[in-house]
Order: sequence, then structure tokens, then C-alpha cells
Amino acid sequence: MSLEDEYREPEQIHWQGKFIAVKTRGRWEYVSRTRNIRAAVILAIDDGHVILVEQFRIPLGRRTIELPAGLIGDHDDDADEEAVTAAARELEEETGYRAGKLVPIGEFFSSPGMVTEAFTLFQATDLEKVGPGGGVGDEGITVHRVALDTFADFIATKRAGGYAIDTRMLLFLGPRLISV
Repeated sequence: MSLEDEYREPEQIHWQGKFIAVKTRGRWEYVSRTRNIRAAVILAIDDGHVILVEQFRIPLGRRTIELPAGLIGDHDDDADEEAVTAAARELEEETGYRAGKLVPIGEFFSSPGMVTEAFTLFQATDLEKVGPGGGVGDEGITVHRVALDTFADFIATKRAGGYAIDTRMLLFLGPRLISV
């Protein structure tokens, strides 16, 4: 049976929480966001620096280095939230920066063999520091403003310190990792 044929089989939900559902379709097991919630991820560049966030992630059991990001329409009262609105909100909540301009780069998928989650990547420019950042509630986010010319060393130091590095850091490391 081809994968396309297998996709036509009925989807079954085996468990569902507030934000994720565990599903099968044919022999495939995967996870989906409930209510088709997507994420906004922000690539914030400011005067030769990238704005990153550090936070503890329960699934990994350690701190991570990531781009600022958040769910779009994750509250019942804003289910129709626009991606750009979520990106602006999350950037300010997590980092304390407000973008003068947010440009969508495109929609991407985190781990398409296991998760249906999609995110829209935005480039934020004309940044203004308007608050401390740190997230909301108990997110405990630390903000890093990293010079692009020291980025690889910053990531290497964090990795050596036991931090998890989000795959989106490949945006900056990619060219350095490939030798042709």
C-alpha cells in the first residue's frame, strides 16, 4: 500500500489533551496540535545581533536556546488570532522587544514524520526595547542578544554546558556546517 493510500485510511485519536492529540492513521503514529493551532516563530535581527531566548523545557529536561516563539490563537477568546499578531505579542512578551516591521518568511514543519505542527517564520526588524521580556507567568525566559559574528561560539558554549539547541539555530549554523 502506498503512503497516499494509507493516508486515506481513517484517522483515530487515541488520547487528547488541551493542546495535543496522539493519533494513528494506518500504521503511522503521530502527534497533532488540537484545534489546528499553529505557532509563530520570530527571527529578530537588531544591528548585527540576533535575539534568542533560553528556557527550561520539560520534555527535554533541560534548558534550551531558541528563537522567540508562541502559539497562535491558543486561548479560547482569540481562536481567530492572526499569525502576525501572535508574532508581535510573543516577541514582546518573551524578549521585551517590539518590532517596527514583521515580515512572514513562510510556513515550515518541525518534524513532519512525527508531528503535524506547523509554524510561520517571521523576520522582525526595526526593533525597540520596550520591556524586560522573560515571558508570562512562570516561563522563566532569559533573553540573549548575540552578535552574529560570535553566534557559533555562543551555541558551542551553550551546548558544552548541557543546553539543548533548537533546530532553528541551523538558520545561522547551516553555512558553517556544510563543506563542499
